[in-house]
Amino acid sequence: MPPAAPKPGVIPLQPLSVGDILGGAFAAFRRYWKPLVGIMLAVQGIGILLVLLAAGIGVVAVADRFSTVFDLPPGESAAGEDVMALLLAFVPAAVLLLITVTVGAALISALGPAVIQEAVLGRPTTFGAMWRRCWSRLPSVLGTVLLTGLIAGAPMLLVYAIGVPLVIMSTDGSGPPAALFVLILGVLLCLPVSIWIATRLSLAPAAAVCEGLGTVAALRRSSHLVKDGWWRVFGITMLGYFVAMAVGYAIQMPFTFVGMAAFLPSMMDAGDPAADPSAVIAALGVYVICMVVGGLVSGLFQFGFPPLVCALLYVDLRMRKEDFAAALLTATPPTAPAAPAAAPQPPAAPTPPSADAPSPDQT
Repeated sequence: MPPAAPKPGVIPLQPLSVGDILGGAFAAFRRYWKPLVGIMLAVQGIGILLVLLAAGIGVVAVADRFSTVFDLPPGESAAGEDVMALLLAFVPAAVLLLITVTVGAALISALGPAVIQEAVLGRPTTFGAMWRRCWSRLPSVLGTVLLTGLIAGAPMLLVYAIGVPLVIMSTDGSGPPAALFVLILGVLLCLPVSIWIATRLSLAPAAAVCEGLGTVAALRRSSHLVKDGWWRVFGITMLGYFVAMAVGYAIQMPFTFVGMAAFLPSMMDAGDPAADPSAVIAALGVYVICMVVGGLVSGLFQFGFPPLVCALLYVDLRMRKEDFAAALLTATPPTAPAAPAAAPQPPAAPTPPSADAPSPDQT
């Protein structure tokens, strides 16, 4: 029976099975939940504050136009310039929301490999160390996220760019236009291509973080590692997302039950004219708070678990193709063996009397 592979961290240092990858991802989340949850909360909090700030500035800028659009006498319609002014006021908030979502996705994509780097060797880490690591690799990871989206989405964008105008220009009222069938067929043909490209480039964030590569080099590295193992990478990645969704749903269910238990009595008394409106409002508030908190807690796992799975897939492919386990063993800090207990010393033999020493009879 071969000896067991060394396991200094969350995975054994050998080619990994599906159970090793999923179990290692769970173990990494459990051991390093403080920096994981802390950074994800910080990213979401900063993004929400920025969007709220931009939206608040927009509201203040066009506060006088709300009454001209929404508070009109019956039969009157709002002026086009007022409606356009309201829309333009919230464009910066929408753009900022898109930017924060993209940057947040890149930071979380960098967080998984950064944590796995330490988890594989069993090294401790902190929020500050992970934040600095993710922030230093953000430009490369952000580039991989954007380029992967553009490259994988290019076939679908091409289909929509050609098919949607054809559908709009089709004026045949006898039935669904032929251009619509062409659009649907194009989507069905291009969707597998987009999935294949996205899977081929899915390990680029891990390569950018763990090897310090630039955007293009990380994309090439991911393509090289996934080559000859596309189906395995695709299957384990999808399994990781399904597990994240299932666990997230299980986490959210208790919050949903508590909220429903608080709100159900008020719903049953809704038709009673003697019902207290303040009780209904309070119950509705409890329900909303439970749903928001449950969604936030479950979302932390749903967003944090898949990057850990992808990072372990990256480590697994390197161990299979490049003998990465030997390099990890070299980097593993040696554990000092425990010092053996000192053996008890035998009692000293009595010293024989010296020839010069007087004997008892001579004293």
